[in-house]
Amino acid sequence: MAERSLAVVILAAGQGTRMKSSTPKVLHPIGGRSLIAHVLDAAAGLDPRSIVAVVRHERARVSDAILDHAPDTVIVDQDDVPGTGRAVEQAVAALPADFDGTVVVLSGDVPLIETSMLERLVRGHTEGGRAMTMLSAIFDNPTGLGRILRDASGAVTGIVEEKDASDAERRVTEINGGVYVFARRALEQALAEITTENAQGEKYLTDAAARILSVGGAVEAVATDDPWLIAGVNDRAQLSEAGRELNRRVVLAHQRAGVTVQDPHSTWIDADVAIEPDVTILPGTHLRGATSIATGATVGPDTTLVDCEVGPGAHVRRSEATLVVIGAGADVGPFAYLRPGTELGAAGKIGAFVETKNSVIGDGSKIPHLSYVGDATIGTGTNIGAGTIVANYDGVQKHRTEVGDAVRIGSDNVLIAPVAIADGVYTAAGTVVRKNVPSGSLAMNVAPQRNIEGWVAENRPGTTTAEAADRSQHNTGEK
Repeated sequence: MAERSLAVVILAAGQGTRMKSSTPKVLHPIGGRSLIAHVLDAAAGLDPRSIVAVVRHERARVSDAILDHAPDTVIVDQDDVPGTGRAVEQAVAALPADFDGTVVVLSGDVPLIETSMLERLVRGHTEGGRAMTMLSAIFDNPTGLGRILRDASGAVTGIVEEKDASDAERRVTEINGGVYVFARRALEQALAEITTENAQGEKYLTDAAARILSVGGAVEAVATDDPWLIAGVNDRAQLSEAGRELNRRVVLAHQRAGVTVQDPHSTWIDADVAIEPDVTILPGTHLRGATSIATGATVGPDTTLVDCEVGPGAHVRRSEATLVVIGAGADVGPFAYLRPGTELGAAGKIGAFVETKNSVIGDGSKIPHLSYVGDATIGTGTNIGAGTIVANYDGVQKHRTEVGDAVRIGSDNVLIAPVAIADGVYTAAGTVVRKNVPSGSLAMNVAPQRNIEGWVAENRPGTTTAEAADRSQHNTGEK
């Protein structure tokens, strides 16, 4: 699209009472983005000269969300005159005075609209020399929706809202999709003549069709065979339906790009997730945020990744991770919990019931099971024994632990930070490491074992343990 010839208006002033939510309707998310963020992205794909968003309800929250996502958006506040016509009138007034091109009007609660459809609509509008073009669809049950009116020849004669429609008009099955393309000057002239004399007492944008036709302007409705493109979200049920349909499309796009998704129905992938070909996604997997997965990796089953980077050939199963980097050929899970700041090196392992946080685990290093590693740096080729805890918090501050290359941490160790364990160290099982350990050493602090014979019989008489001990002693002749 020619940058100087196109502007987009997005309507986001409504309260959305049917959502029954303290969150403005257009800020409810599907596919990892708010409803209006999806619309903003579709609009940005047209490369317009201006994007104008009209706001009113929860003005500050909605405006901040819009500007966070699309900082160049122009924000316009709708005044007390109700209706989409008034909202568009104020938006058009905010366009540059020298702009004499095409205005696309979108709704902030119609998240599945696609740039490709808008491009086709704008192209047909400009090539046909029209003053107004709208997107429509044929619905078997159009209840509650505005209807496209046509004459016997099929030419558009107007749009009627259902509350203002006659019985004959309510039987029309071609509905107004709420996506419009206008010539700016024709739109301005029509809006200036529209009143609020209707059942709702609002200034309808849809009345622009009749006004434009009355002065000889060309108006057309183009029907889409994909009704999801114009599906609005007005309540939580529709939010869920739109989210499910978006996910279906996202999953399908990845499948067609060479990703194996074993069970699309149980797999949820956000719109911003990047997946390379020859990745396998197993059932029950949720990929969220800006997660990226490289070729040859396998994720799942029953795994959630949020804003993670998974390297080639890695495998993550039955685990949860947020803001984590997983290296090439690494292995995670099952039942691992990787918190923000975890970096697992190539061919590394984080195994069953391991929690990590703000830690770098070097290439080939392993934390196989039942451990907590937080605020630590672990070198290459190191093994952390089962039941190891990095005690990183002293009740006031967090401290770091440094573990070198090719270290063997014994089972049931506690590493009390701040502490440094040099390269090539062994630690004995049950060791509490409080002091730095030099290279090549064995760290241990186990007290000599002491056996108190007869203690069970004396202190726990009559118990099953005492009975078992008594039987054993009789059998071995120790009595």
